[in-house]
Amino acid sequence: MPILIAIAVFFLVALLVFMLGWSLDQRSAKARLLRERLETVEKTAERKPSEELALVRDEMLSKFPALDNLLRRSERISDLQTLLSQAGVRMRAGNVLGLCAVSGAVLGFVAFVVSGPLSGNESLLFTVVGVILGALMPYSFASYRRSKRFQKFEELFPEAIDTLARAVRAGHAFTTALELIANEVGEPVSSEFRKLFEEQKFGLPVRDALLNLTERVPLVDVKFFVTAVMLQRETGGNLAEILDNLSYMIRERFKIMRQVRVHTAQGRLTMMLLMGLPPIIVISMQILNPSFIQPLFSDPIGHILIVAGITLQTIGYFIIRKVIQIQV
Repeated sequence: MPILIAIAVFFLVALLVFMLGWSLDQRSAKARLLRERLETVEKTAERKPSEELALVRDEMLSKFPALDNLLRRSERISDLQTLLSQAGVRMRAGNVLGLCAVSGAVLGFVAFVVSGPLSGNESLLFTVVGVILGALMPYSFASYRRSKRFQKFEELFPEAIDTLARAVRAGHAFTTALELIANEVGEPVSSEFRKLFEEQKFGLPVRDALLNLTERVPLVDVKFFVTAVMLQRETGGNLAEILDNLSYMIRERFKIMRQVRVHTAQGRLTMMLLMGLPPIIVISMQILNPSFIQPLFSDPIGHILIVAGITLQTIGYFIIRKVIQIQV
């Protein structure tokens, strides 16, 4: 009980400190943003024509200015914001960190309550594991959303290339064809090409806008597309024919990937069985014959066996995953 009171006091004091910092810096937030934009304009005017240009974006890591200044000092937090943008999650990195703290505290409290009958060290271990798992849940969800979004982007990307090739063949300019993709192709391709179109529309060179696309969507197909377009713009050639060949190559690669997925189905099924069998056996024995499985949780040797089993399961999972993942 004293531990819970201390945790509650800690979060209350932290909340009061952040609220105080927010109230002090809220007035200067607009002035700071205006100052940064003026500095960007001045630096742009001082740049030479060969230097890269950039558009002003809303890249705040938190709505609280004090917390935003603190988070900007860490490169990992900036990488987290990039991951959220790639996942299509409309949240700032500061909010996600707060969500990680809350979920970690909640799951840690649940683990502490559940492990009440155990000894002090075991209860502490369960609580720490609960806090770590809870803190990783929002990040894991964002990573899952990112992978699903990129997978959907890869599926729709050949259609976008075909639309671009048809527009160029019909006589439209390359930049106008980008707007057609943004209006006709589904998400998430449309949103990324809309950003590409708006960047070059507001003055960013097409080359830099294309490079920004590869940063937002770091896929091999996108890099092929950007490289082909930049080479065509520098050396000339039939852009429509280049895009048709690129679309054909991407679709053929998808066919090979599906064939590989069929051939590795047995390995993936083996991985699922080996990972799911031990927990199912433990739960079944706990229901059918609790006295048989109880020493595994009560005896110190059983604790060692649990740790060893989880470690070996984890190592086996990554080994099988490495075997069945074939790069195409």
